Amino acid sequence: MSKDVTIPSAGPDFENLLGQEVVIEATQAEDTRTGAQRIEPDHSPRTRPGEGAHVLAPALKVGHELQQEVEQLLYRQAELLDAKQWQAWMDLFDVQGVYWMPVQPEQTEWQGSPSIFAEDKLMMEIRMGRVKHPNAWSQAPMWETNHLVSHVAIEAADNQTMQVRSRFHMMELRRDSVRHFGGSYRHSLVRDASGALRIRLQRVDLFNGQAPFDYVLQIWV
Repeated sequence: MSKDVTIPSAGPDFENLLGQEVVIEATQAEDTRTGAQRIEPDHSPRTRPGEGAHVLAPALKVGHELQQEVEQLLYRQAELLDAKQWQAWMDLFDVQGVYWMPVQPEQTEWQGSPSIFAEDKLMMEIRMGRVKHPNAWSQAPMWETNHLVSHVAIEAADNQTMQVRSRFHMMELRRDSVRHFGGSYRHSLVRDASGALRIRLQRVDLFNGQAPFDYVLQIWV
């Protein structure tokens, strides 16, 4: 014999709740900003791609020497990564330098949010020590990278700081397999006591960061 099963009602209060529009707004004071927002408040877009609120700033018209100085720094970074000269690459960062690769382009901070990379210089040292270990599995097969950097545009600059954007493409060879990574760099640069440019923040937005990959990234892109 079958019985009719009646689903109990949640009552009118629950129906009223469902009928309401609930909007949760978050406010953030200037002095509570974290991650990239603390270093450079407008370092990343505030909306998802395609929503049209974020427009790339036009490149500043700067002198040839300054443009070349910035470009050579970015090219030097790429060369050092491809040569596996990781200590020299790390030395390009300021003492407070951070390398950040967010999961999504709309991310504005790395504290409390997942990231592919979010490393200060101490964490960079730990990563370098791991990949240089004689028993590092990731370094056992033939493994090489090749970077191309282009579209270097200075968005803002004064005597001590600079905001720079660029595009990159990295080809990674591992045994007989090749992977491609592309996207954009954003650099916050500062001058040290000697006047040389150093990296305070490097943000890396992967064009294909959500693509499936056989294994995780072992080193910086």
